[in-house]
Amino acid sequence: MMREEAPTITASERRFRRRTGVYPQTFAKMVEILEEAHKKKKMRGGRPNKLSIETMLLMALEYWREYRTYFHISENYGLSESNTYYTIKWVEDVLIKDGSFSLPGKKALLDEETEIEVILPDATETPIERPKRGRKNITQERKNATH
Repeated sequence: MMREEAPTITASERRFRRRTGVYPQTFAKMVEILEEAHKKKKMRGGRPNKLSIETMLLMALEYWREYRTYFHISENYGLSESNTYYTIKWVEDVLIKDGSFSLPGKKALLDEETEIEVILPDATETPIERPKRGRKNITQERKNATH
């Protein structure tokens, strides 16, 4: 099987990829998906967004690429921390629901015929279950009578 050669990438495309983590063509495809979802969302009503679709996507890409806090991203874009969270969450949900940018499942990875070019680990933060503080959950030690 003959492989296609990768298209020549310009310096500006390389810089864009380095900043955002995606090529401009991928960015444009993501914008199309988000615009379609935004039109449906607009039809249901609600307040207009302060940011453009491209800016919302850039916010999400910055979060994923640099793993900056919502506070720092919100400072750059002039939004509240919670609004930044909801915007990034919306972008994530829309792109996941579309399925164009999904990774193959476990079964595809185990299939010997499948050729995999890149595997990306999911390194997102997950909440930790910690024991609740309180008298009931603490193991009491016996006090030694000798001093």
